[in-house]
Amino acid sequence: MVMKRSIRYGMLLLLGVAGFGLLVPQVSAASGLDTLRETSKAFAEVSKKVIPAVVSIQVEKSIEMTGGMGDQFGSPFDDEFFQRFFGRRGRPQQAPEKRMQKGQGSGFIISPDGYILTNNHVVGEADKIMVGLNDGRDLQAKIIGTDPKADVALIKIEADNLPVIELGDSDKLDIGEWVIAVGNPFGLSETVTVGVVSAKSRSVGIAEYEDFIQTDAAINPGNSGGPLLNLDGQAIGINSAIFSQSGGYMGIGFAIPINMAKNIKDQLLKTGKINRGYIGIEMDLQGVTPEKAKFFGLDKNQGVIVTRVIEDSPAAKGGLKDGDVIIKLNGQEVKNNQSFRTAVSQVEPGAKVELTVVRNNDQKDLTLTVGSLNDSIMAPSETAGKIGLEVQEITADMADRFGLTSNEGVLVAKVGRGSIAEKAGLRPGMAILSVNRQRTNSVKEFNAAMKKIKDKVLLLVRNEDYAQYIVLNLEK
Repeated sequence: MVMKRSIRYGMLLLLGVAGFGLLVPQVSAASGLDTLRETSKAFAEVSKKVIPAVVSIQVEKSIEMTGGMGDQFGSPFDDEFFQRFFGRRGRPQQAPEKRMQKGQGSGFIISPDGYILTNNHVVGEADKIMVGLNDGRDLQAKIIGTDPKADVALIKIEADNLPVIELGDSDKLDIGEWVIAVGNPFGLSETVTVGVVSAKSRSVGIAEYEDFIQTDAAINPGNSGGPLLNLDGQAIGINSAIFSQSGGYMGIGFAIPINMAKNIKDQLLKTGKINRGYIGIEMDLQGVTPEKAKFFGLDKNQGVIVTRVIEDSPAAKGGLKDGDVIIKLNGQEVKNNQSFRTAVSQVEPGAKVELTVVRNNDQKDLTLTVGSLNDSIMAPSETAGKIGLEVQEITADMADRFGLTSNEGVLVAKVGRGSIAEKAGLRPGMAILSVNRQRTNSVKEFNAAMKKIKDKVLLLVRNEDYAQYIVLNLEK
């Protein structure tokens, strides 16, 4: 089947070349071959240039596993790195047991002294990270910082005079442009694949902040964290995920734009954490439809509809109102909710942005001073702090994700590494609906309830798939 599929695509390519020859007779077969040879040489030159700076990453983590019945040695599908591509399988549960989980991925060196960009899902929760260099050395790496919400991580090895990959400008990337992916799919190091940019600004629901480059360059498990490159050998993306129904390559891969990764990298180097921009609005979850466009006086189905302006927020102070449709951010067209939210998140808090909005069929320009998303997350109570938990209010888009109303529960914003909360299974993105069977519909109510806790607490927690009660023991 694979061979037939490859042959079929090859025939399509040949028919395309033959048809082009008929339409443009002056292009000879010889000149066509010369063009192909030059293109082939370009791919080879880029590969030769960048391969020394692409690394393999091996990680280890001690975890509690719940195996299936009759599954004595576990399944490769239990591995988080496989689940990234195959999806999670339901299976009968039994008592958890500790074991060492191993995974692999890719990364690329961005400085001669050993800074490496990769994915958070490759290294984010690893106990040990080993980096394999092109020269045969294996060096242990440390995490400088991670951003789980955008799936970016910065790690470092102790070495000097290392080869590096230059970071390009993903904003200049065009649909249809040639790109090259390099990585270690299935542990096969120095693997190079070639394709084109299929689309930009994709949102596929695997990270909280997404603006993916879609490509048909073959990406497979193990490619995660490797570079997506232009023909100048510059990294214009970090390979992150694929769309697949089988676990293997099906022609659709996704890469994080390098401009987003650079922003995250700079913050991690400077402070070790991420501080995102925030303006304080809720947006129409459905977005701008053709029917709504007519009612709001829009020429096309783009922009975001403001359904609520949060009191005392940067948006409120800047004059934004319910019912406004934001069509431009700093002169650039706003495509949809996700792209706008991601763009705002990358603005440095304190910076000013220019918004163009449609209000009552008229365009208006507004200037807003961007706030900090970190400041919008409420500080935890003393008890919540002890268990390693921070929460925030649930906005309309978050509520839709969990099947809640916007005033039902609070969202887990941060879980401390190695904390009581993490060990109990709490993760960022979960919703806490009650504390000791008392509903908590705001951060204020949650903190008040947590202050009453002395030894143990019962939380009703919900994720995208199910709700469960979790007991936290503060005495441990």
